[in-house]
Amino acid sequence: EVQVKESGGGSVQAGGSLRLSCLASGFRFDDILCDWFRQAPGDECELIASIGSEGSLLYGDYVKGRFTISRDNAKNAVYLQMTSLQVEDTAVYYCAIDGPYCSGAARMGGTWGQGTQVTVSS
Repeated sequence: EVQVKESGGGSVQAGGSLRLSCLASGFRFDDILCDWFRQAPGDECELIASIGSEGSLLYGDYVKGRFTISRDNAKNAVYLQMTSLQVEDTAVYYCAIDGPYCSGAARMGGTWGQGTQVTVSS
């Protein structure tokens, strides 16, 4: 069974940092494009960052320069290092693989984790 599970969320003050982790199982991790999405209450979900099997990177404009995605294929893990967090970054953060996408507020396709809450206070 293909599974992904996030961890590392929490509450921080603006300007702080958090590191999210995503552990995957049930498939050949090395060949897979991995994504981080987020969704705030009542908002559409949005793609934050992607990392390809060969290490190619893609970031949403709103997190460029503040967030860093990385992967460790030996551990079947993907990470999201978040710095200079802002109140607007408050959301549930999701790890997803195998063709996920957002359709408005709906999380579609692929395999998604349950999400981890990140709350940034001023």
